[in-house]
Amino acid sequence: MKKLYVCICAILLIITAKSYSQITPQPSSATTIVQGFGLGKINLTYSRPNVKGRKIFGGMEPYGAVWRTGANSATIIKFTDDVTIEGQKVPAGEYGFFSIPDEKEWTIIFIKQAKQWGAYAYKEADDFLRLKVKTEHLSALTETMTLTFNNVTPTACDLQMKWEHSGFTIHLATDIDAKVMARIDSAMNTDKKPYYEAIIYYYNNNKDMNKALAWANELEKNKAFSPYVPKLWKARVLLKKGDKAAAIATAQEGVKAATEDKSDEYIRLNTEVIEQAKK
Repeated sequence: MKKLYVCICAILLIITAKSYSQITPQPSSATTIVQGFGLGKINLTYSRPNVKGRKIFGGMEPYGAVWRTGANSATIIKFTDDVTIEGQKVPAGEYGFFSIPDEKEWTIIFIKQAKQWGAYAYKEADDFLRLKVKTEHLSALTETMTLTFNNVTPTACDLQMKWEHSGFTIHLATDIDAKVMARIDSAMNTDKKPYYEAIIYYYNNNKDMNKALAWANELEKNKAFSPYVPKLWKARVLLKKGDKAAAIATAQEGVKAATEDKSDEYIRLNTEVIEQAKK
């Protein structure tokens, strides 16, 4: 009977919220963040309550109680590719993002039933993943509850929550190397070979520099690129291979071509290679 009552209340809340949302704004504004990640993206949708002079954690949001990690509808996070969260594998898909605040640590919960109002219908049986992270005590007040992606790289990022004087950070990662390498290998067997993209990936990820140099030589023949672009990447590859003299000579050619084309950016970038090679 109690569960039935809770479900009825939740349904009534949803109906009420929808009817009022047609004529009045929500007190807690809704937002969606789309963060590019790996070869895909992360979609995060939540509503942002304000402190408004209240005691939040340990008060309005009790310690030890499940929280929707926002306001109104439960927060939803969607991954278009598989990820790991604090080292735990999470398949691509859509999840409800719940949490349990405490003074020393937060319990982070990803549930399989993503779409629901608040945490009224939450059931632990729906959990896909639970993990604990340290509570971050913030000296400055965060008036509006905020979720952000920080320290973003192609394969890792941090998801941080801040509200009132409390927060937490969870670490996400994705393994894209095998997919990218397979895509490069496949594309190199076509007429439209992605030399430029492949050189950059090999360079940034410390792959085979001999192969990258061969591609850079091919890229120099491509008239679609201004000559100082392939010169830059060829010089960078040569420097990583340890051939400083060749790197300097190539970058100097890049500076000359960039100067003729009045490209300040590539004058600077090729000059940086020369300076690094001279150290």
